[in-house]
Amino acid sequence: MTVNDLCWLPATELVARIRRKELSPVELTETVLARIERVNPRVNAFCTIPHDLARQAAKIAEAAVLHGEPLGPLHGVPLSVKDLVFTRGIATTGGSRIFADFVPEEDAVAVERLKAAGAVIVGKTNTPEFGHKGVTDNPLFGVTRNPWRLDRTAGGSSGGAGAAVAAGLAPLALGTDGGGSIRIPASFCGIYGFKPSFGRIPNAPGFPGWETFSVLGPMTRTVRDAALMLDVLAGPDDRDRHSLPATAGSSLAACEEPIPGWSVAWSPDLGYARVDPEVARISEDAAAVFEALGCRVETVATGWENPEEIFAVMAAAETCAAWGDRLPEWGDRMDPTLIRVLERGRAVTLTEYLKAAQRRREFWAHVQGFLSRFDLLLTPTVAVAPFGGGGFGPREIAGQGVTPLGWMPFTYPFNLTGQPAATVPAGFTADGLPVGLQIVGKRHADQAVLAASAAFEAARPWASRRPPLDGAGN
Repeated sequence: MTVNDLCWLPATELVARIRRKELSPVELTETVLARIERVNPRVNAFCTIPHDLARQAAKIAEAAVLHGEPLGPLHGVPLSVKDLVFTRGIATTGGSRIFADFVPEEDAVAVERLKAAGAVIVGKTNTPEFGHKGVTDNPLFGVTRNPWRLDRTAGGSSGGAGAAVAAGLAPLALGTDGGGSIRIPASFCGIYGFKPSFGRIPNAPGFPGWETFSVLGPMTRTVRDAALMLDVLAGPDDRDRHSLPATAGSSLAACEEPIPGWSVAWSPDLGYARVDPEVARISEDAAAVFEALGCRVETVATGWENPEEIFAVMAAAETCAAWGDRLPEWGDRMDPTLIRVLERGRAVTLTEYLKAAQRRREFWAHVQGFLSRFDLLLTPTVAVAPFGGGGFGPREIAGQGVTPLGWMPFTYPFNLTGQPAATVPAGFTADGLPVGLQIVGKRHADQAVLAASAAFEAARPWASRRPPLDGAGN
């Protein structure tokens, strides 16, 4: 095995090697940091790399191994954290000039738990300003590029996290998802992304906004790595009043659960979406894998109305409530697209917001009634393949005009409902661009989504395929 190969091993394998004293946490961290230094200038996945803190954490992890101390489930494994998530002693900017010099005095609960499990933070990953859009660029750090094609977007808002994992710049990443922000970049970067149930992972302390939409979640190259992270991250904490009680059983063990006999709905468009024909074909082929796995797959018409307006009104209003008062002082230094969101949010009346909230409850009733007939729902993850980096999403798909969120119609509905949803790599376009398949579970059925993801991964493994960053496809 070459030194470079270390960067592509799954966390489950790295942990096992460290426990057997076959791999040094210091060696592993230095290898990953060296690859970040070599690759990141082209991809721009990382905005902050705390070399000294990472090396210190690796030395502490190594000493614990050598002295026979108890080891955590992520002991010595390199990890990246999205720049929206608070990290004590490491800059957390939210991609905004407002917080260019902000260094939190405390960790988010999730970061606290990852550190306690032995993970080594090697950097903060890039995000659009306050995570407000589905592509990743910001006034502070610029554009994050897709490792598969550097002229294409990595998606967003956890685009830096997706690009980092896809490029072999640490096997584990902590992202956030308020409208698709884990699933979109995971799909565009050809990795696994898991949006847990709302409240499954405590989401505090941190920046304000998106309180009823956003969740934290793992982004990894393998399903079991995500499950390993979820076992560390999940569970209640009173700092987040929305956090859920602990569930029975292990997420990692759930990956072994058989799925034959499960009832699976496949919707190519949720009844309202426009989808690129090549993406539709790849996604449909991937959905058919579940029939080979012994599931009963039914192509369905959901009968749902497009909930985009509900999402757009509530998200804009909540974003404006969080950051609108910064416009007079900082407006000329903000991302212009964020300014437009803030201006729209400022125009939303209380009555309009409450009506949107009521429609959100009605939408949940439709989704819940529909999914009472099925164990899972499958859709494409994104309606298009990765498009030009640093730009806006397409306003035309398959020859027809679409709304501003029309290229991501499959993700935000399940932030409105709070259900678990994951994206698995489904295949590649003729241009070599990744396409994802979304797997949606019933309310709180996180482990079922992981079991289905693991079964799909076993049938259609993807982790060995690497973007062409080093030559020869490596």
